[in-house]
Amino acid sequence: MTVPSPAEAAEPVEPAPAPPARRTFGLAAATALVMGNIIGGGIFALPATVAPYGTVSLLAFVVLSVGAVALALLFGRLARRSPVTGGLYVYPRDAFGEFAGFLSAWSYWTMCWVSIAALAVAVVGYVDVLIPLHGNHALEGIVALAALWLPAAANFAGTRWVGAVQVVSTVLKFVPLLLLATVGLFFVDTDNFGPFNASGQSVSGALAASAALLLYSFLGVESAAVSAGEVRDPERTVARASVLGTLASALVYLLGTVAVFGLVPHGRLVDSGAPFADAVNALTGSSWGGTAIALVAVVSITGCLNGWILMAAQMPYAAARDGLFPAPFARVGKGGVPGFGVWACAVLGTLLIALNYTAGPDTTFRVLVLITTFTGCVPYLLSAAAQLYWLARGTRERVRPAGLVRDLIVAVLSFGFSFWLIAGAGYAAVYQGVLFLFAGIPVYVWLRGRKDKAEATDKAGAAA
Repeated sequence: MTVPSPAEAAEPVEPAPAPPARRTFGLAAATALVMGNIIGGGIFALPATVAPYGTVSLLAFVVLSVGAVALALLFGRLARRSPVTGGLYVYPRDAFGEFAGFLSAWSYWTMCWVSIAALAVAVVGYVDVLIPLHGNHALEGIVALAALWLPAAANFAGTRWVGAVQVVSTVLKFVPLLLLATVGLFFVDTDNFGPFNASGQSVSGALAASAALLLYSFLGVESAAVSAGEVRDPERTVARASVLGTLASALVYLLGTVAVFGLVPHGRLVDSGAPFADAVNALTGSSWGGTAIALVAVVSITGCLNGWILMAAQMPYAAARDGLFPAPFARVGKGGVPGFGVWACAVLGTLLIALNYTAGPDTTFRVLVLITTFTGCVPYLLSAAAQLYWLARGTRERVRPAGLVRDLIVAVLSFGFSFWLIAGAGYAAVYQGVLFLFAGIPVYVWLRGRKDKAEATDKAGAAA
């Protein structure tokens, strides 16, 4: 097949046939999915997390935003080639073969269900502001499980419900955050910002260190590409939703952090447990900020869970159709959602939540959360490499120089950004992430062996 763009100038591997897609996500729902998955619970703690580095962390936000937009553009280009569900699995598979596709799917799936458990646990702290739990681990566990299974129920109802919940939750959390990020700017006191570099290390070192803390906040830029099979007109909508959702999220992140930095004195912000609540209190002169922000946070994280559960089901679904994930993951319910994938991530998330509240937050659960950035960025790196591969294989007579330069810049930036994110995750996270990645190899060997055996049997039967 010959296609006009230099990014699409080579023959891809034909994917396994898929059932007809129920394309229920329009531009608004797809954009909300991207925004909802990027803006989770982390934004409510981010300003205090990076405050020890000073306002250099605002520069880190800008750098991360540029990289995230590059990834959004990359996924938009790749979705024009393969507008199907499971994009970050499909792209490496088409370029480099089934093993690369499996590693991408396995790594992304691992990141999803670990992140889902982490987000569910994050809800507990905000619920405690609304309804005091008094440190009762049993009650905290029940709240976390409810935060996990309620969005799972929305997924069981079908992609139409997922899209509706995502739009509503995104609006409910985006509007108050944007109001603080805009109105709060008029009350900023520049004396509150503190030093540009408060870390005591070099500017480049402080920039890299603060960026490493912000990495997790931009995971989710790929959401529309992963669910391309449910998006209407994916060749155009995926790119537009990815870019719009990423830009809007980056705007909220940056302006919101600037407002908090300017409303809360630096010395107090460093030790703040609820920086946005402190900013609202400073803005209004009252103490209702904590309750308001807690409500927004609960809505925000619940909507984020709603989208991430869908992502956790879609990636193995695409791989299972090719025989590279257990067959039950390929089953689709009446609502168009891979039901077994939802069950699997919900059950695994439940086990991690139980581990968290029985063994304590400083044990295995915390270690697993640490590697989510690494496992999430491996598919980014492979997808960028796939785009570079297609560009290198481009048909010379069909190349448009301007388009080639544009796509090459986006692909190189995306590859470099992904590599930087992996390096910024830290030695321990990379080491543990690689172990998780390699743990999937026996699964691939078993599934690939069974697949080849079945194909050989079919050929023998046909020959006979």
